[in-house]
Amino acid sequence: MSKVFEGYERQYCEISASLSRKCTGAAALDGEQKKQKVSEIKSGMEDAENLIRKMDLEARSLQPSVKAGLLAKLREYKSDLNNLKSEVKRITTPNLKNTSREELLESGLADTLAVSADQRGRLLMSTDRLNSSSERIKESRRTMLETEELGVSILQDLHQQRQSLLHAHNTLHGVDDNIGKSKKVLTAMSRRIDKNKWIIRGIIITLVLATLLILYFKLAH
Repeated sequence: MSKVFEGYERQYCEISASLSRKCTGAAALDGEQKKQKVSEIKSGMEDAENLIRKMDLEARSLQPSVKAGLLAKLREYKSDLNNLKSEVKRITTPNLKNTSREELLESGLADTLAVSADQRGRLLMSTDRLNSSSERIKESRRTMLETEELGVSILQDLHQQRQSLLHAHNTLHGVDDNIGKSKKVLTAMSRRIDKNKWIIRGIIITLVLATLLILYFKLAH
């Protein structure tokens, strides 16, 4: 709900309750006191009408889903204000100037006051329920945002872990390649060593045979 609308609504309910009390008091007054009280009531009526116009403008500027509920409440406030106007009209009617409070109540003013007070009570209860619902919606939205942030954080952690695993996999793959190359080099070196052993053996045998031939020829002469 719009906080601006809530502010106007709170002011209207306070003014409406005050006007209802003043109407009840004015019904028992006479003369100048009654005129003064009626003047105060009419001034309060103007303030109430201004607040209703402001609430109407604010409600119509909101989204359709919110606007519908606020306009429904506004219709109840307008009905409440019309009841107050009827009370003031009855109080200021010339043939009621000298009527006692008891006679006014018997004429139906008491019923109007009771209906108006009951209506205001229901309006205030509706306002409290809407405010409570609004708070629950805000809390749910806050929880949803926190859950979304947690989900994003978990996804980021999983992405980092995946990158670490891919890096480790690439590193192991590189190590395997190096080991393979090393094995090939070692195998080649081993073959060269074996080949060199046979060459050295052949050279030693040749030198031994040559030495024996030289000694043989020397002994023969």
